[in-house]
Amino acid sequence: MKRACVLYSDQCLLHGTESHIENARRLTAIMGGLNSSELMGHVDVVSLGRAAERQLTRVHDLDYVRHIETSGTGMLDPDTEMTAGSLDAARLAAGAALDAVEEVRKGRELAFGLVRPPGHHALPGRAMGFCIFNNAAIGAARALDHYRKVLVVDWDVHHGNGTQQIFYRTPDVLYFSVHQSPHFPYTGDAAETGEGEGEGFNVNVPLPAGSTDADFLEAFLRVLTPITDDYKPGLVIVSAGYDPAQGDPLGDMRMTPRGFQKLAYMVRTMSSALGVVAMLEGGYSALLPDCVAASIRGFLGEDAEIEPETTAGAVSHIGEAVRIQRQYWRI
Repeated sequence: MKRACVLYSDQCLLHGTESHIENARRLTAIMGGLNSSELMGHVDVVSLGRAAERQLTRVHDLDYVRHIETSGTGMLDPDTEMTAGSLDAARLAAGAALDAVEEVRKGRELAFGLVRPPGHHALPGRAMGFCIFNNAAIGAARALDHYRKVLVVDWDVHHGNGTQQIFYRTPDVLYFSVHQSPHFPYTGDAAETGEGEGEGFNVNVPLPAGSTDADFLEAFLRVLTPITDDYKPGLVIVSAGYDPAQGDPLGDMRMTPRGFQKLAYMVRTMSSALGVVAMLEGGYSALLPDCVAASIRGFLGEDAEIEPETTAGAVSHIGEAVRIQRQYWRI
């Protein structure tokens, strides 16, 4: 067994249409890049199982799941389309999260779901923002069968409002998101910290447009690292979105492949001897294959040097997040 695996199926190429920005070319570019790199010496390609209805309904309403199963083709919301291959692809993407948890339990250092549609905007009862089922949340629910606490780290340029809502009232899953703000879906304020028993277990670090590798790293160092040290999760799941990359058409950030490698390396060090589950979210630029490959290197323990200069706006936003989270954590 190799140190890492990617979970992939050609069936995930059959969701959607070529004219949609979230299209099959994203996956073919990623897989083409990996297959031509030295990384495949460390990575197995693992086929996917489909998530069953009972697994989907751990985070989604039964009525919603059955609506997706019977809806046919058309638009689920203004951004999310359902085509002939979408149901199968969505069930496989959710199944990849379940399988990834099991791969890590068997000893993998990394299990990365290279799947589509993405998931972190999917709410309990509706599709949103290209997402049908919330893959990372489904994986986290499965992980709770084996681990007492789970950390979900979301570095997509968009806030994962679906994941936040699903776990907003529980301490069993700590959700951390660093994202561009203001930006779609216009949630993820630093003051959104959870409710009831979940208060303090939802951590948002909204950053302004133009934030850099160093800004994202600063958010990890000042907020995520000390909270993780305190929380001590049994498993880390990453919602790995690559739309903070410089030049991405859906974001205005300035991250580079080396920046994603650094973030992945930081997550790997946080997870101690445990492996990491990662699930592909957004990312629509020509840098996508390089960013994915770089993050795999980071997850496998290869550090990266980045440009150290932070921006004043981002540091201010990070300071506000620190101020809010000091109510709950030793940071």
